[in-house]
Amino acid sequence: MIWILQTAIGGLSTGAVYALVAMGFSIVYRTMGLVNFAHADVVMIGAYVTVTFFLTAHLPFGVSLLAAILITGALGVVIERVLRPLESRDLNLMLIGTIGFGIVLESLAILIWGSFGTAVPTPIPNLPLRFGGLVVTTYQLLILAVAGAVTALLFWFLDRTKLGTAMQAVAMDRVAATAMGVDVAASNALAFAVGSGMAAVAGALVGPLLYVSPGMGASIGVKGFAAAILGGFGSIPGAIVGGLVFGLVEAFSSGPLSAYSDLITFVVFALAMTIRQTGIFGERTVDRA
Repeated sequence: MIWILQTAIGGLSTGAVYALVAMGFSIVYRTMGLVNFAHADVVMIGAYVTVTFFLTAHLPFGVSLLAAILITGALGVVIERVLRPLESRDLNLMLIGTIGFGIVLESLAILIWGSFGTAVPTPIPNLPLRFGGLVVTTYQLLILAVAGAVTALLFWFLDRTKLGTAMQAVAMDRVAATAMGVDVAASNALAFAVGSGMAAVAGALVGPLLYVSPGMGASIGVKGFAAAILGGFGSIPGAIVGGLVFGLVEAFSSGPLSAYSDLITFVVFALAMTIRQTGIFGERTVDRA
């Protein structure tokens, strides 16, 4: 029983990171009907920016994270603004454009920070806390606390603010939202900014668990993308559940089967999608017709 709880806590902390990435994918998709394939590389940029301010500029981790959120949020706006002219022509061109941006971001990371990975210390002493036979590290609790706070802030933003309500309206019906005076282009840019900011949080939190490298976005991004699909692409609650499920499956398939962890995780994902093709919380998203 202790082993199950111990493994579950580790899986939930990893799954919280996947959930943040999945929510970033979903917030753009539900608003625009677009899969932002540059999102995975924004996770990487967020990790590098946090590391730069934290280790090089010696700023507190919280300040470094805030700076990364602001910078990646601005980067998201730039990506949307550059791709905006393609939206009226063909959404598929925008999708290809996000792939191109991902390649550019990875190349820039190599030019700025080099191609070798950077080891990152935890921002707080990673002390074990014992509860009976259960051991929880302080950094695991920090990941869960930060991810929970960001998620709560996202729900508050979407449900309680005018900008969030406008984004929800665009997600439900672009034509009706436009008729009601909602600036659809601004909502699209905001969706990119919010999604990119969440990517920065995910990158900053996962940095101490992995080497921060130009290729780190690929592994984290693929699992975050799959988690978004599993939860129901475009569903924020689905992205959360999908991310946590991915983290738990990955954790429980480690140990003796660690060499096959990724294989087992994606086999479970494939079986789940075979049973329910729309995902756990599949919902209607923006109609581009």
